[in-house]
Amino acid sequence: MTVPKLVVDANLPAFSRLIYGVWRLGDDADTSPRHIQRKVEACLDQGITTFDHADIYGGYACERLFGEALALRHDLKSRIQVITKCDIMLMSETYPDRRVKYYDTSAAHIRASAETALKRIGVEVIDLMLIHRPDPLMDSEETGAALDALVDDGLVRGVGVSNFMPWDVDLLQASMKQPLLANQIEISLLERSSFTNGQLSQIQLRGMSPMAWSPLAGGALFDRENAAAARLAPRLDELGREHGVGADAVALAWIMTHPANIMPVVGTNNPNRIERLSDCLKVDIDRETWFELWTLAEGKEVP
Repeated sequence: MTVPKLVVDANLPAFSRLIYGVWRLGDDADTSPRHIQRKVEACLDQGITTFDHADIYGGYACERLFGEALALRHDLKSRIQVITKCDIMLMSETYPDRRVKYYDTSAAHIRASAETALKRIGVEVIDLMLIHRPDPLMDSEETGAALDALVDDGLVRGVGVSNFMPWDVDLLQASMKQPLLANQIEISLLERSSFTNGQLSQIQLRGMSPMAWSPLAGGALFDRENAAAARLAPRLDELGREHGVGADAVALAWIMTHPANIMPVVGTNNPNRIERLSDCLKVDIDRETWFELWTLAEGKEVP
């Protein structure tokens, strides 16, 4: 089954409805270029063509590891879309002088992050650049102008945000000429706040694309010691058997049922699981079943 495409913006290549998140590439026992290349090819074989990065992933290593894999087959670069993010400043071996984790949405840092990502990944342009986290010290005019400049200068095709609340989006967009195209937020059966806190509503009002990070709750969805996960497990398993897929595919389908066309960002190093990522497209969840799963997760019926 081939993952469908979504047009985020007429000026961007169509993104795949499922996005492969690379944040765990550096956690694999095998981080060789050939092994990572096989993961990319397994995604492409089922129509997953969009890959989600951030400068900090893998302790600032994942962009480089991914780029080394692409260097083995240059034709792959024309078949994929690259998303990356910036503004989180980690304490790490890469930057041993930092005293604390903080955010940086200055123009200088945004420009440097885009230029570094291009070099690490080895592509000519980033398809979508996101501000990773809201920055309490953000100068919206400076940040907005810096993002506009990335597009104007051809370093990126489009820009967006991640983890922004509606008021954060409004503040930044007010200082920009380029539209903010996406907001990547946490969405899963265990993290449902975006359905009611205004995030998904505003994303739709603005014509943005919602991207869902941690759509399986970082694995907590399958931890039977988690009360909500324990309530959900029997029904997820039952629905999985009905459709011939795993419970994880049902949980992804639940997210994708929403009319906002949410794009789950899925990440795994397990080759068998990578090959089955598109199984979620086999699952059709009707309205009552959608609310049934919500009710199980919440532990009580909707108001």
